[in-house]
Amino acid sequence: MNTNSGIIFKIKKYAIHDGPGIRTTIFLKGCPLDCWWCHNPEGKTDRPQAMKSNAPSRDVDIIVNRKMTVNEVITEIEKDIIFYDESGGGVTFSGGEPLVQTPFLLAILEACRDREIHTVVDTSGYAPAGTFIGICSRIDLVLFDLKLMNDEMHRRYTGVSNRRILKNLEALSASGTPYRVRFPLIPGITDTDENIRSMAEFLRALGSVNHIDILPMHRIADEKYKRLSMQNKMANKQPPSPEEIDAVKRQYEAYGFIVSIGG
Repeated sequence: MNTNSGIIFKIKKYAIHDGPGIRTTIFLKGCPLDCWWCHNPEGKTDRPQAMKSNAPSRDVDIIVNRKMTVNEVITEIEKDIIFYDESGGGVTFSGGEPLVQTPFLLAILEACRDREIHTVVDTSGYAPAGTFIGICSRIDLVLFDLKLMNDEMHRRYTGVSNRRILKNLEALSASGTPYRVRFPLIPGITDTDENIRSMAEFLRALGSVNHIDILPMHRIADEKYKRLSMQNKMANKQPPSPEEIDAVKRQYEAYGFIVSIGG
């Protein structure tokens, strides 16, 4: 794989929910999972993809969807260094799954380290063990998305087994790299009592998780699926109500976790 260039589908400026402080979030294309509730369907394939935009241009979102070099990405990141310095922020790499483009990601991370820019990777944890720990050892914070504990359910709703994911989370916990767990709250899929109980017990056994971010399902991706001519498996599913979100929050709190809504 190319270390000097990769495929980016969006650069989000002034992000405040993707790690500490004010951040620039770089969205890399390609993902080995096929989650039913994915809100970035344009990030699933690792190829450039046409998607007509029907929204006005905004400074905070740069729709790229093309190959970029490491230097081009760093140029965009450096434009906001003043905001990182003032807020304790930095750059976050998301997707898709950023570890799909590992050599490219490593090259950008190295460039960020040279500039003392705080780095975060938002990942599903689905990657070869050596690749995963190699990336985690080079970043300041991992945002780890944990979805379903039952392997059969995980295969059904994401297309892959969760065994590699859970092993990588155990390795991350033992590594000492700071991380936070993110839990996508999807009605009828991830919000079952059994899934929440199993996840809470698994995380508590790790002994290194204090905080869980609940990410409630939303409908902002509906138009994307239409413009991409992709099937939206959650088209008729309603987001969780405030009462349902609070109930899940209280379940995790009962296990001793600090819980935030929205990350």
